[in-house]
Amino acid sequence: MSPKPTKKPRRTAERILEVTLDLFNRFGEPNVSTTLISAELGISPGNLYYHYPAKDELINALFDRYEKALAEILHAADGVENVEDAWLFFHMLFELVWGYRFLYRDLNDLLSKNRRLETHFQFVLKNKAKAMHALLDGLSRSGAVRLTSAEAAPLATSMVVLVTYWLSFEYVREPRKALEPESAAAAMGRGGYHALALLLPHLDTASREHLHALAAAYLNP
Repeated sequence: MSPKPTKKPRRTAERILEVTLDLFNRFGEPNVSTTLISAELGISPGNLYYHYPAKDELINALFDRYEKALAEILHAADGVENVEDAWLFFHMLFELVWGYRFLYRDLNDLLSKNRRLETHFQFVLKNKAKAMHALLDGLSRSGAVRLTSAEAAPLATSMVVLVTYWLSFEYVREPRKALEPESAAAAMGRGGYHALALLLPHLDTASREHLHALAAAYLNP
């Protein structure tokens, strides 16, 4: 019998990012030092410094990952044709927000300290806005919503604002529970519903009823 293949050890740099993301998400970026990251990993501060010479480099590397994943999700907005598609789109979007919640929880603080993030988040907002416009266009073409271009523009902006600051709202509403893993599904489901609820006055009857049915599990747990 041939020996069982052994798994290749993960590269240290990759492992550092995974542990850092977990710590940032659990405690908030301002509360996590490179010393804590090193201790959690069981490596020396010098080893961490070799891969990421500054905390900002860790933040930037995680943001690059987030930005790449976000681009893939936003691209899916082009295929939205009905409420079910839109619900899935927002579900994926809020899952990503949860996966990188440290960015959203500490967004204003991070932007004030990190010039690269400040610049790149401008592109994030623009790309989110384009995706919302694409989503609204698809729903309009299928007849699920009736919107004029004058109505669509502020709706798209409102959706971007809601997606970007929903986690902050949840945190302020329930500081002790909002960022706990067991609260994630309900909190993100509410976010998706409220983003789509902006369309309620414009949805046809069947689409409106379907949206309420999709959201029922999150709004009435």
